Amino acid sequence: MNTPADHPGPAYVPRKITGPVLTGVVPGQPLAVAHRAAELAVSLDVELVCAYVDVTTYLAEEPDGRVEALPIDPDGIDDDIEGISAGIRERLQEALEGAGVRWSFVTLAGDPARALGRLAESRDASVIVVGTRERGLGARLEELLVGSVAVHLTHRQHRPVLVVPLAPYPKPHAKQRGGEGR
Repeated sequence: MNTPADHPGPAYVPRKITGPVLTGVVPGQPLAVAHRAAELAVSLDVELVCAYVDVTTYLAEEPDGRVEALPIDPDGIDDDIEGISAGIRERLQEALEGAGVRWSFVTLAGDPARALGRLAESRDASVIVVGTRERGLGARLEELLVGSVAVHLTHRQHRPVLVVPLAPYPKPHAKQRGGEGR
């Protein structure tokens, strides 16, 4: 028999997901991340927001209240940030055209996990989709020095984070013995 003590509060009622799917994109990233994020957005019938975070800049608040992206190293500035963003947008346009997904693109500044978290909060994103790093010594060293964006996201905000594996390690193949089938 169910008593009030068995059910201390109101029954859980799931709410319809209405916030966009937010995905982090970087130059040269395999399209698998955008594709998985688009599939999720279409399945949930929500917008897809693709965000590139320029790690060579940071946000600074001006005395008049405006927030401006400034270079971390003015002498080492990449003058083509607009070109990088435009290239990513064009690649996404080609990949998502005709896919039936409503999408937008935004360029952010600063630490990727913090920037994506701020955008997710301001847009009330339902989920954040990111990719793993490519394999290799450089990627491993970078992860040791700055950490994983996915790990930082899972520790700094309350939204689910979907991590799309990229360039997985190849599966070991069983050695073929003479005369045996494949």
